[in-house]
Amino acid sequence: MTKKGNANEKSLKQTVAKGFLWGGLSNIICQLFSLVFGIYLARILGPDDYGPIGMLAIFSAIAGSLQDSGFVAAIANRKEVTHDDYNAVFWFNIIISLLMYGVLFACAPLIADFFNQPILVELARYNFLGFVIAGFGIAPSAYLFRELKVKQKSIAMILSIAVSGAVGIAMALNGYSYWGIATQSIMYVLVRTVVCWYFTPWRPTLKVNFAPLKYLFAFSYRLLVTNLFQRFNWNIFSFILGKFFKPTDVGNYTKSAEWFNMGGEVVNGMVNAVGQPALAKVADDRERQLRVFRKMMRFAAFVAFPLMFGLSLVAPELITIVITDKWIESAHMLRILAVWGAFMPVQSMLTNLLVSRGRTSTFMWCTIVQGLLMLVILLAIRSQGIVTMLVSYCIFNAAWLFVWHYFARMEIGISLGMFLFDIVPYMVLAAIVMYATYMLTQSIGDIYIMLMVRIAVAALLYIGISFIMRSGELREIINFVFKRKIEG
Repeated sequence: MTKKGNANEKSLKQTVAKGFLWGGLSNIICQLFSLVFGIYLARILGPDDYGPIGMLAIFSAIAGSLQDSGFVAAIANRKEVTHDDYNAVFWFNIIISLLMYGVLFACAPLIADFFNQPILVELARYNFLGFVIAGFGIAPSAYLFRELKVKQKSIAMILSIAVSGAVGIAMALNGYSYWGIATQSIMYVLVRTVVCWYFTPWRPTLKVNFAPLKYLFAFSYRLLVTNLFQRFNWNIFSFILGKFFKPTDVGNYTKSAEWFNMGGEVVNGMVNAVGQPALAKVADDRERQLRVFRKMMRFAAFVAFPLMFGLSLVAPELITIVITDKWIESAHMLRILAVWGAFMPVQSMLTNLLVSRGRTSTFMWCTIVQGLLMLVILLAIRSQGIVTMLVSYCIFNAAWLFVWHYFARMEIGISLGMFLFDIVPYMVLAAIVMYATYMLTQSIGDIYIMLMVRIAVAALLYIGISFIMRSGELREIINFVFKRKIEG
């Protein structure tokens, strides 16, 4: 490899590493903010208050996918991007957002009738206002994403969570219950959009050329369909529970999913922040892309497995202490979801790889089949109860990783042995550490002491064993913290 090639590889390597670590740090801060605000809200409100918002989740998810239309990923994948590209995306999303809100506004009575919840008519029309606001933020978000401006996007996330959380708590304290939750969601989108614009030098113009949409949509339309099914897969539980179970069950699941997302987003967020654009930059060099991919996957596995297995371990104590035992049912759901959450960053890495190589058709059809099979399974076993449905959901999605790996192997030649070598050691180590922690602490009677001891013991064991095993991922985290040069 030439000196220039070595320099480019080191530059990309440092950019990716900093992106991962900045993304991880910001996600930790964001989740801590979310945790604090979530605790206050959960203590003020109950499962019945979260139920109506949970019923609307799938409609919000689908509308969000339609709004993005895959253009963010399409712009990130282009070698050169012009003003006309961003401008066309900006005005197109404004139009789509307004049309989409009009459709959802008209459909609000139908949504309320489906769930047999009259209150959803006005709540849906208010909650869906967030789509109109979000439409203004797609273009600047695409700019920051393409340029790997992880630090700037992190600041936007932190500020939006802080402001929206404060608004949500204030409204809940004044008796607005689910209206406060809806307002919190709207404020989050508003603040994030404003901050993204602040960090983006590009500005729209009234002279619009929609021609770029043709080649952008040629790449993105499959991602649009894929995102629709992904969002459907993620929100299928709240949809089925809303139709066949009580609002309280929806509320408990919504809260467990909220805590699950807080933990999972720490890793999954940083993977999605740098995964696709970083892999796209080396898509022309198959061997180099394989090295970059495996390095990112090992880092994701190193962080994800102990974090999510640990969350599963402490879920009952954590939920009982911070939001009281009225949410204990959500804790049992969280224990199950958190195990699957450890594998989510691995799935994200595999799907980001396919997108970076332009295999959006493969990504689309694989996601569609996955979602339809999952829907059939859940509907078939719904009479067995929520726990059985959750376990089946997690097992099915974890097993589907081997389907994703098959397509990754076809693209960059990553064998099953390589794939397992990169993730299984961290999975096994995290599982052993959590089991040892459970056995060492199960006799502790006070749940406050148990929670603190379990966290401390698990962290010390995992970091200590990783240090003894000379983990490269641990070394790079230490180098970053102490401002040393990131080595190969």
